[in-house]
Amino acid sequence: MLITIKSLLHTLLLPPGGPLLLAAAGALLMRRDGAAARRSGWALLIAGLATLWVLATPLVAEGLTRMTQRYPALDLSQPVRAQAIVILAGGGARDVAPEYGGGPAAAAGLLERITYGAFVAQHTGLPVLVSGDQYEVLAMRDSLARNFHVETRWLETRSRDTFENALFSARMLKAAGVSRIVLVTDGDHEWRAAHEFASAGLAVVPAPTGLWAPASRPEGPGRYLPSPVALEQSTAAIYELLGDLVRRTLAALGLRRQPP
Repeated sequence: MLITIKSLLHTLLLPPGGPLLLAAAGALLMRRDGAAARRSGWALLIAGLATLWVLATPLVAEGLTRMTQRYPALDLSQPVRAQAIVILAGGGARDVAPEYGGGPAAAAGLLERITYGAFVAQHTGLPVLVSGDQYEVLAMRDSLARNFHVETRWLETRSRDTFENALFSARMLKAAGVSRIVLVTDGDHEWRAAHEFASAGLAVVPAPTGLWAPASRPEGPGRYLPSPVALEQSTAAIYELLGDLVRRTLAALGLRRQPP
């Protein structure tokens, strides 16, 4: 039930759904009789469209992204004190990829995590656990082996969100005597994920990917114009900021706390 509610709220409240619903409510109010209703309608319509425009600008998307990315890149020039690598699913998978002979393959968002996870595995020689739903996990396993020649030791296929990623992965790893991990996920997601895994009793070495870096090209007017990529970045950042707040609230109330 909680997963369903989260999915519904994600669609309805986060961009573009939330601002568009606000604008739609304004448009409906504008059709009602009365000057006050029409003024309120205009205010909601403008607020919804303006919010959507602002969040779709690269300037705002960059600012939100930097707020969520609280861990620096993993320094592989130093010894990595861990016993295993955990790569989290997210970003989608293709059940059938004809170009790979019909097997599963990671979609673009997930592929970035896999690529960096394979890089860390090749550098450290640590065994790998992949965690997510069954479809993404199988695609991760096959992509790691096929594209990067990295074998996966553990498959955690039951989790539907970050809380369950940590819960089920920790059980598997502790049973194998693993207590310290390198955690690979998106830079936006790393803070919340690391805290969930720490709450599940694992020491975490953060290994974020997709980190923000200063642009090498000069800034131009394009930073103030909306784009689909920027809107997607803003949505992901807002989701993580709200998700961390919800995580801390539910844990404080004892409603969703990792077992000791």
